[in-house]
Amino acid sequence: MHPWVARARRAVNRSLTELPATSDDPPPLVLVACSGGPDSLALAAAAAHLARRGAVRVGAAVIDHQMQPGSHEVAGATVRILEDMGLEPVISRRVTVDRAGYGPEMAARLARYAALNDIATQLRADAVLLGHTRDDQAETVLLGLARGSGTRSLSGMSSRHAIEGVLYLRPFLNVTRQETETICRVEGLDPWHDPSNSDTALMRSRIRHRVLPFLEEHMGPGVSNALARTASVLEADADFLDEQATEFFRRARVEPAASSSVELDCLAVQETPAAMRRRMLAQACVATGGETPTFERLSALEGFAMGYGAAGPLQMAGKVTVWRRRGDKLCVKGRLEFQNTE
Repeated sequence: MHPWVARARRAVNRSLTELPATSDDPPPLVLVACSGGPDSLALAAAAAHLARRGAVRVGAAVIDHQMQPGSHEVAGATVRILEDMGLEPVISRRVTVDRAGYGPEMAARLARYAALNDIATQLRADAVLLGHTRDDQAETVLLGLARGSGTRSLSGMSSRHAIEGVLYLRPFLNVTRQETETICRVEGLDPWHDPSNSDTALMRSRIRHRVLPFLEEHMGPGVSNALARTASVLEADADFLDEQATEFFRRARVEPAASSSVELDCLAVQETPAAMRRRMLAQACVATGGETPTFERLSALEGFAMGYGAAGPLQMAGKVTVWRRRGDKLCVKGRLEFQNTE
């Protein structure tokens, strides 16, 4: 057996230890999100090996974004490859990518996760496996650096996360793109190569084909590995800081006057350590149905919470408006569309 095939199988096996413990029969069902590219096909092959051992049931979800000519044929060919591996069930789903207000990459991502969530929920899957590699992780960290992001963004993609109750696992964050391509060759798989991955009009492709090679040339080999290691270290740090911020948020929260609002005690906010304060304020925005604020908006919100500047109100992303109420309370109130139509 090729050592990289064995390494990939061990990576998937370790990742599956994240599944909730159960004694139910049959074994848990996991779905591989598969585009037909080398990363996700190599992941499917490794997961199929575990399915043959009876440790887990493995199916797959193939999402056709309909953004390129021939995408339907690519999806069909991918389904046949996965079925030949023995994966069951294999679900193919066409989606319509709504680009309103988003770039093409984000719009496709939102459509893809919506479809994956729907499929996983319908099949009662225990988890969805994603084929992101160490190279993808390095690119994500560089994107975070370019945006001036904090610890959470610089921690890159998490090895596990949940979206609306669906668990997503990334077993290959320590597997390289070179390894997945080799695994496909060894396993006799013919992967599809997405032409958009070579389109340097897209930021991630520019980082992949121009920025990282430049850094490797001028700083020496190993830059991608170092960035991925940084993400691994910071993920644990970010998780801990978020847990602590949640506790500070709980302590500062007071019963609101309206069910659509979140209220924090101003004095408790002001006494919170700076490392926690911004995180808890961001959590207040999200808890009200808004979005995680950008650095600039969060800085403005922190100053507002500390009593600096105008009396407000302050407008945050996601239709969240913040008032500084009389007394020691900061009121973060959501203005969701359905509330406006009542």
